[in-house]
Amino acid sequence: MRKLIPGSFFVVTVGCLGLQGALAQAALTYQKPPAPIEQLLEAPPTPVVRLSPDRKMMLVEQPATFPTIADVAQPRYRLAGIRFNPSSNGPSVERYDVALRLQSVDATSPNTITGLPSKLKAVDAMWSPDSKHAAFVAHATAPATGLELWVIDVATSHAHRVGMVKLNAVLGSPCQWMPDSASLLCKTVPANRGAAPKVSDIPTGPDVEESLGKVSPAPTYEDMLKTTTDENIFEYYASSELAVVSLSGVVKPLPAKGLIERAAPSPDGQYALVAIVHRPFSYTFPYERFPLKTEVVPVKGTGAVKLLSDRGAVDNLPISRDAVQPGPRDYQWRADVPATVVWVEAADGGDPKKHAAIVDKVMALPAPFSGSASTILELPMRLARGFGPNAARGIEWGNDHLAIVSVARFSDRKSMMLAFDPSTGKTTTIYSGSSQDRYHNPGRPMTAMNATGQMVLKLTADGTGVYFISPGASPKGDQPFVGVMPVGGGEEKILYRSSDPYYDEPTALLSDTTVMIRRESQTMSPNYYSASFTGGAPVQLTHFPGRYDNIKMPTRQFLKYKRADGVDLTAILWLPAGYDKSQGPLPTLMEAYPAEFKTRDSASQVSGSPNRYPVFGGGSHLYLVQAGYAILDNATIPIIGEEKQEPNDTYVEQLVAGAKAAIDKGASLGVVDPKRVAVMGHSYGAFMTANLLAHTDIFRAGIAESGAYNRSLTPYGFQNEERTYWQDPKLYFDMSPFSYADKIKTPILLIHGEADDNTGTYPIQSERFYAALKGQGATVRLVFLPLEPHAYGALETKQHVLWEIDRWLDKYVKPEQPVVSAGTK
Repeated sequence: MRKLIPGSFFVVTVGCLGLQGALAQAALTYQKPPAPIEQLLEAPPTPVVRLSPDRKMMLVEQPATFPTIADVAQPRYRLAGIRFNPSSNGPSVERYDVALRLQSVDATSPNTITGLPSKLKAVDAMWSPDSKHAAFVAHATAPATGLELWVIDVATSHAHRVGMVKLNAVLGSPCQWMPDSASLLCKTVPANRGAAPKVSDIPTGPDVEESLGKVSPAPTYEDMLKTTTDENIFEYYASSELAVVSLSGVVKPLPAKGLIERAAPSPDGQYALVAIVHRPFSYTFPYERFPLKTEVVPVKGTGAVKLLSDRGAVDNLPISRDAVQPGPRDYQWRADVPATVVWVEAADGGDPKKHAAIVDKVMALPAPFSGSASTILELPMRLARGFGPNAARGIEWGNDHLAIVSVARFSDRKSMMLAFDPSTGKTTTIYSGSSQDRYHNPGRPMTAMNATGQMVLKLTADGTGVYFISPGASPKGDQPFVGVMPVGGGEEKILYRSSDPYYDEPTALLSDTTVMIRRESQTMSPNYYSASFTGGAPVQLTHFPGRYDNIKMPTRQFLKYKRADGVDLTAILWLPAGYDKSQGPLPTLMEAYPAEFKTRDSASQVSGSPNRYPVFGGGSHLYLVQAGYAILDNATIPIIGEEKQEPNDTYVEQLVAGAKAAIDKGASLGVVDPKRVAVMGHSYGAFMTANLLAHTDIFRAGIAESGAYNRSLTPYGFQNEERTYWQDPKLYFDMSPFSYADKIKTPILLIHGEADDNTGTYPIQSERFYAALKGQGATVRLVFLPLEPHAYGALETKQHVLWEIDRWLDKYVKPEQPVVSAGTK
């Protein structure tokens, strides 16, 4: 690993102005961008609301802004595909709440909660089924360490720590409410686990991996186990003991311990469904693919633990998004009955190349979990991912006669939604079409917590329909709506729909005739409202201040235009506050992220809304409008492959055509100077940026963040490409900007997190691309960000990245005439 000066950057620059072909290396302290950018960056986020199950109370959460570099620099291990803090036994870095308040839906302002930790860092807030309490996990206040369980009493608006239990969140959220609302099921740090394994700098021998002929293709995962010491450390910190913790702090241990990945109580509270990772571990795959036991553990009484399955390592899946492991997978409780375990099995062995009529089966086994499971549903496509935290892969349970099942097939982007009668096995098709067809997708069924704490379908009062929520995609942009889908089939009836000039996002039903919406507009910061299905103006529930009050805000415009071949495209044009095109066209920054489509129609559909309040989040490009640049934001770059053609067969041609169309549109409005445009992107957008500089001369500069540039280093597919390097080496060569490093003469700024955790974007990608460009005399600057993963987290990092981009644009884009570097003379 590269050694970095603490709090500093490793920066290499070649061919920059003033250096003329010389190599410059520098260690920088963190820099800040200009004040107008800094002002936006540090604005606190808008609070979010979590509605109680009885729909009477709101938990108002104030998220933190950004963690500091000191937060990011806390101790951490990077093992088995995850990163965790050994001091807290939780994730190494996570977003947390710094304030919590309670507000009645009928009130106009929130109540203060007493008893909270003085320096609150709260995560995983959750309502009890009876709505009388809300629990959350708190980071202990220094000098104490660890994760603590806290509970808020709604009646008294007072919070207290529950006992002295220490929670373990290394493998995911540690707690879940029991159905009785009087206790929680928690993963706890073993009380007597002993000292942590010692790490020695003196090796005891070589580390060896060996494969003896088994086919085991794998993506380029990050943070894998590499040594036996790694194995021991991972096992030590990820191991937990399962317990039921009462609100008074009484801890009842359950007969389950080890690497508990997840644990969920049955709806009747008699059992817990527990998944436990175990040895032998893999050095090639993350922990999700390690061997896994699934058990039913008794919570009440003295029954025996029931082993449902003991799955081996998943290390030989075909390279296909439609491939799944053979055998049982995705165990869950059926949410609408007392204690029935449901799971999925691949009827085709998990291999989509078999082209079976039935590819997935849904199995069920009721308590006491003896005898054989029954097949309750057979499906022609894979069961899709679920809609909520309690929905394992696409089943939402309602009652004895209704569940909604979603299935999908990636190869042709096909999706279906079925109404399923668990008693008879009968299915009715609710929707069938392309997963990429946003205009015709009905949305997703709404769920509500029942008395046992399970999320079940929200039905109309007469039981004939299911409430649905949808983004409401349309040619005018997203117009979210709430509707009712008839259980027996038929047209969806829209009850409430967002309309201009607002963007109203439904969040939950307040009653059978009202919905809670999160309302915003281009000039109005988000707040929560109650909207009636029968009409009338929505009633404001919260009164959060505007995030950017007293800041001169830029303006924006929703653009529609066409690619040369007629495909419809969109972008959002941002312009500085007070700008008028009579002042002349502006230097411009274009940001994009290519997406693959199987049809021209789906590629042409509008995504997003012109009515949203501007939010300058963790991304880096929008802030530059405050420095006087026009921004072509989220310019759509569809890569289309219809019928038997794959999208990437003509990747470069479509990439260039999409970028040129965006610039031409901005120039036609008189606000974009086509001779002063930079392009930038993050991850696959960085890959796009480098390719555009390799194959066009329409940009003044490029900025590529955390990209992959040599596709031979991701030989088992990348993004949505399923062909391997050995199946189509020419494709990999042609799509790799590394192959065309000698063609890149446009100045390019490469930025990469030193601890990138994303599949395929190892930091060596930027390292080797920089070396190739340097060797060809390019103008290039490489910035490695200490401690940062794929998505940069620390405030100081974000400040410095904006400083780098601002300087790069000022040097190479803003001047009327291009800067001539040594490599272009």
